[in-house]
Amino acid sequence: MKTFALSAALAAGLLATAAQGADIRIALVAKSLGNRFFEAAAKGAEEVAKQLGDVRIIYTGPTTTTAEGQIEVINALISQKVDAIAISANDKDAVVPVLKRALQRGIKVISWDSAVAAEGRLLHLNPSSDPLIGAMLAKLAAQALPDGRGKIAILSATPTSTNQNTWIAEMKAALRDHPGIDLVATVYGDDLSDKSYRETQGLLRVHPDVKVIVAPTSVGITAAVQAVKDAGKVGQVYVTGLGLPSEMAGAVHAGVTKSFAIWNPIDLGYATAYLAYDLVKGAKATPAAELPMGRVGTLTVGADGSGAMAEPAVFDSANIDRFADLF
Repeated sequence: MKTFALSAALAAGLLATAAQGADIRIALVAKSLGNRFFEAAAKGAEEVAKQLGDVRIIYTGPTTTTAEGQIEVINALISQKVDAIAISANDKDAVVPVLKRALQRGIKVISWDSAVAAEGRLLHLNPSSDPLIGAMLAKLAAQALPDGRGKIAILSATPTSTNQNTWIAEMKAALRDHPGIDLVATVYGDDLSDKSYRETQGLLRVHPDVKVIVAPTSVGITAAVQAVKDAGKVGQVYVTGLGLPSEMAGAVHAGVTKSFAIWNPIDLGYATAYLAYDLVKGAKATPAAELPMGRVGTLTVGADGSGAMAEPAVFDSANIDRFADLF
């Protein structure tokens, strides 16, 4: 049933763009369909298509957050001879062989949000710099604790998620500046709401003295909020991390979340599509190159073939309502 759903969803996206003549076709591959973060990114990518005129966006992805699902999607895109593939990877290494095949066939491959290993892409777009994100997560945890001291836990996505693992490593490094914080556990909800909810329940049961749960994933943070509410621990356990204002406004108003952070996913999708277009048009992602990202600005390519879009913004009771209707 899942395979059928994937094939149907992919076929719909591909058929919608199959007869677009000479238009540049850019495939935006999400970790999974049904995730509002990636849906918002797709809106940004569509903005590029409208702005430039000769671009068609294929927004697609697997039904579950697996490398196998993304490989199936990529194989179909290769068969359709798209011009560019921009992927947020579920596993940085597992998708490399199929992406190498895409590169060999002249398809421009970039990763965004969650990186692909360097040999499987031409460029990676980080939504922000990893150290800044890690430091922000540590800061949010400290601010959520009554006096900056206490036990915290992390609810992540998949154990193989490139960006999650990198941010957590940077967060742990930043926690050295917060000696009063004790990180007691890291669990994985696989970016599935039901599993993230159960993992949070387990955290609350096994570690009843945890005061803050940090979820650097938009799916995990909302699931953790619901688990804290259902456990009757509002005001005792706070949830923070990376989330969407539209999904977190209720948590802020209910007092489950004091503050959280995120970059604008619409801008991220816009910048991703613009960079993919640049490469199709002949731009080279060489170290120190400066590539235009339209209204978002300019990307400076680092020695590792990656660059950062912007630093994350913080949302709390003072500004949440202004942004909740945007993304």
